[in-house]
Amino acid sequence: MLKRYLLAPGPTQVPPEVLLAMARPIIHHRAPEFATLFGQIRQDLKWIFQTEAEVLTLVSSGTGGMEAAVSNFLSPGEKALFVNGGKFGERWGKLCKTFGVQATEIKVEWGQAVDPQAIAEALKQDPSIKAVYVQASETSTGVAHDTRAIAEIVRNREQTILVVDAITALGVFDLKTDAWGIDVLVAGSQKALMLPPGLAFISVSDKAWNLADKAKNASFYFNLKKEREAQQKNQTAYTAGVSLMIGLKEVLTMLRAEGLGNVFSRHARMAQAMREGMKAAGLSLFPKQNPSDALTVVSTPDGVDGQAVYKNLREQYGITAAGGQDHLKGKIFRISHMGYIDTFDVIQALAATEMVLKGLGYPIKLGAGVGKAEELLCQK
Repeated sequence: MLKRYLLAPGPTQVPPEVLLAMARPIIHHRAPEFATLFGQIRQDLKWIFQTEAEVLTLVSSGTGGMEAAVSNFLSPGEKALFVNGGKFGERWGKLCKTFGVQATEIKVEWGQAVDPQAIAEALKQDPSIKAVYVQASETSTGVAHDTRAIAEIVRNREQTILVVDAITALGVFDLKTDAWGIDVLVAGSQKALMLPPGLAFISVSDKAWNLADKAKNASFYFNLKKEREAQQKNQTAYTAGVSLMIGLKEVLTMLRAEGLGNVFSRHARMAQAMREGMKAAGLSLFPKQNPSDALTVVSTPDGVDGQAVYKNLREQYGITAAGGQDHLKGKIFRISHMGYIDTFDVIQALAATEMVLKGLGYPIKLGAGVGKAEELLCQK
């Protein structure tokens, strides 16, 4: 028998209470019962997004939310700026190209965080840039960009909006959407929101809606103005992901009971224990600065194949983590600690990592990383 553990950076574990909620008999998405459910969800989403603006729910993966964040706000030929510091920053550039947007790239070495002053300089050089696209947490590298500092640069530019991919950040660390001046914030269901894949969320400021009124890109399914009109009536423009929304209501109830500050501190605590445990085991972290509290990315030791670590975690110990992407394939492995994660998920991941590396012939002292994590997690 091999028990399975999901510690990938998406999809993440789904709490039993949420699975049971989603197993209830399905309701019709145009019934009054759904409108009542969705009305509560809309208010709770504003709470976790820390905004008074409407948070729209789309039936898609997070990439659908990213696409909507390009197609709804910019016209072909208009200019954007995007930070490419990993696989998902790269995606902003591909989306801009798809919709005919002239995108200027700020290329950042994978493992580094963008210098906000590089964004300030780019905007100074070209005031016609209409949107800045960045990740709050770059999942492919485990780096968190300084969203607050970037927002300070963009917020006073009346014709430029800040769009933030918070797919592995929302519900992990503090993102004050309104207070910082984030115009568009994108999230997905299968990360810290502890649901299966299938829902994307996007908050839109008044400043961004003004830009949307002038945008001329074609958008049918991901038409945010159409969705806003429907969702303000507690409906969706098209068929809703009803069972996922039932689960979402349960998730948001759980998170409210924990408290937003406690959610953030729990993630920070788990992240610190995982990072320090990996270092105590003699391993090096891949991020050179600003590690994200959503996941820990570890550089594979010399002579060890990172894909073998990832594969053996799954095949020998039932732990699904993640490997590296593109040029980092075989060079790193990634372990999530976002969402439905607690003390013993961290201990288990560290113990399995030590055992896998030992089995691969790496001279590791068993228990070194686990002991360090236990020491930190014992502290109140």
